[in-house]
Amino acid sequence: MAGSAALLRALAERGIDWPAGSEWHARLDSTNDRVKALAREGAPEWTVVLADAQTQGRGRAGRVWSSPEGGLYLSVLLRPRVASLGLLPLAAGVAVAEAAAEHGVAVELKWPNDVQVEGRKLAGILAESASGPSGVEWVCVGIGVNVAVPLGALPVELRPRVACLAESGSTPPVATVAAAVLAWLRVWYDALGSSPASVVAAWRRRAVAWWGETVEIRTGEETLRGRLADVDDEGALLVTTADGRSRRVISGEVVQARRAG
Repeated sequence: MAGSAALLRALAERGIDWPAGSEWHARLDSTNDRVKALAREGAPEWTVVLADAQTQGRGRAGRVWSSPEGGLYLSVLLRPRVASLGLLPLAAGVAVAEAAAEHGVAVELKWPNDVQVEGRKLAGILAESASGPSGVEWVCVGIGVNVAVPLGALPVELRPRVACLAESGSTPPVATVAAAVLAWLRVWYDALGSSPASVVAAWRRRAVAWWGETVEIRTGEETLRGRLADVDDEGALLVTTADGRSRRVISGEVVQARRAG
């Protein structure tokens, strides 16, 4: 696969000999689904699957992730041996932020897994896992980045809400962006084991500045309204409700977090 060769070259230019296999497809239903199939077959940690386009890309809560050519659609297999799995989407968000900065794009991170430029979505992250008798066996981390997606290829309703790396004035090759994301993901994944507090601090520095503001968060069928307080050491969002109680919202439950009103 030509794309895989380009990725390995881009990684080698960064001094990285990738430790597992990679696949790059012209088109897939979903890179996450392909990685999950490989995980069940016993593929090693850091196996990577990419596609030029996806026909059934998805985000959180089963939402469609529109995936035309021009974007980075990447999924990587992890077999974590760390306790801070709730921090994994935050670590991935920081990795994407670092990669975007290499191309002159400053981003903000919206909890738990959106990467934004001035309120428009540049990237999204979807982590899916499987557990066994001994705990979590593997995690598939899917990352979608709008590199140079033509707005005309997106649904009309999404176009005003999408940002692309190409807006910085240059269009980096998708393989170059993929190598940057993977390189930084390794850095911040390692930090989960050695210094999880550094992951929280790095994420908080880049977070949308809504601390202290009233927000609404939909958790399943419930809509929670309160003042945004902080993120705790395990990556959960802390919200103070009108009656003064502190509510802890974990990543798997949150559907949407937006400014109230």
